Amino acid sequence: MNFNKKDKTEIFENAISWIVILAMFVYGAAKINQFDGAVEIDKTVSEMTGMQLMWAFYGYSKSYALTLGLIEIIGGILILVKKTRIIGCLLVSTILVNVIFQDIYFEVHLAALKAAIVYQSLVLIILWLNRERLIQSIKTLVNSNKPKQAKMKFFVKLFIAFILFVVLRIAEYYLTIKLKF
Repeated sequence: MNFNKKDKTEIFENAISWIVILAMFVYGAAKINQFDGAVEIDKTVSEMTGMQLMWAFYGYSKSYALTLGLIEIIGGILILVKKTRIIGCLLVSTILVNVIFQDIYFEVHLAALKAAIVYQSLVLIILWLNRERLIQSIKTLVNSNKPKQAKMKFFVKLFIAFILFVVLRIAEYYLTIKLKF
């Protein structure tokens, strides 16, 4: 078999994509029980290590941890499909960058930090390999031929969706509090 440069690049991209996809599936699915019991610590906040504090934070809200896990899995699924790979990489990057910051600032185990950096590096490589498509997508979004009114409607809808998401999360929070009493 004789592979040209394009074939080798595609094989490489698919291989590193699968590494990220599998990691996102594992990390996302692990959120189901990863933080169980973490909120039940017999220490004051000042006595906790950064990692214990972070773990207690995630353990406090099961729905928050599950939401992050779902985003990781959705990002992995989007990376799986070549047409949605860029969107998946951008979605997964939001989670991975957050994990990297948390691992640094809350002094989580070094192995966890290294893994997050490796996965984020692979995502950046995937984006680099798709840089023409990424640049074209950004240009299309910015320089769309749609009139300003259509662009404004899109951003208004996006803003309304965000507000609805926040309102639903607040409602869920208050319903959870009411159900505890």
